[in-house]
Amino acid sequence: MEWDELHEEEAERPRDPMVDKAKDALRHLFRERPTGVFYQQQLAVWFEDVFFHWITVSALRELAAEGRLIRDEVAMPAGTYPLRMYRVPSHRNWKRQATRLVEMVAHYSSSDFARAVGRQGETMFDAAFPRFGFMPKGRDIREWQGRRWDRTEHDLDRVVEADGRAYGIEIKNTLKYIPRSELLIKIDMCRTLGLIPLFVMRHAAKAYNFEIIRAGGFSLLFKDQLYPFGNEALAERVRRELELPVHCPAAVPDGVIQRFLTWHEKQVGRQK
Repeated sequence: MEWDELHEEEAERPRDPMVDKAKDALRHLFRERPTGVFYQQQLAVWFEDVFFHWITVSALRELAAEGRLIRDEVAMPAGTYPLRMYRVPSHRNWKRQATRLVEMVAHYSSSDFARAVGRQGETMFDAAFPRFGFMPKGRDIREWQGRRWDRTEHDLDRVVEADGRAYGIEIKNTLKYIPRSELLIKIDMCRTLGLIPLFVMRHAAKAYNFEIIRAGGFSLLFKDQLYPFGNEALAERVRRELELPVHCPAAVPDGVIQRFLTWHEKQVGRQK
């Protein structure tokens, strides 16, 4: 199953009227680029500042069902999920483009590269937090100060501490959202362990950020996916050909951590 199948939580919701606006935006895109072939995750990311990922996916499905777009499912290497691609019906010579897309996506979404991207996000934030006074206290945490999480096999990526406040951190260096079910489990873990939830994510739905805020935590978004060092050429190709937000920076920009520091200092001030 491809990553951007609707999460069960979203699939159960009534149809969102924003789907109609997303359909208008997609129709405009395909009018402007009638010889384009784009895949589902790519389009969801392109429109994520306006529409939740699942809104864009729903809009694409409806446009395909109405015959306004053609959806093609192209096999990926090694028998993994098919890549869902969309094009206008008048675009007939699309298969060469599809082959190129499959080659690129297969490279950056391979299990080995995905693990390396995940580790890169953790490594870079491991270096960034201490620069601002947030000191590491543990990693892969299921137990904290005598409290233990045993309801699932999940753990928290990191714990950092500053000014007597301990944060349970989940780091998601992915193009897709964290699944909502996992988000809620990690929030519950922090509550059980007595930690303040801190979600470090490339991007997230505002509805997910609200859940984090309601739990007393913070959602730190960094927008561009962080590729492992040495993959600058691949990142440039992905930016140029797929127009996706990926980079190979030497460090997390100070402004990203500064947003969290500003919020943290306000919370500390309220405690005094």
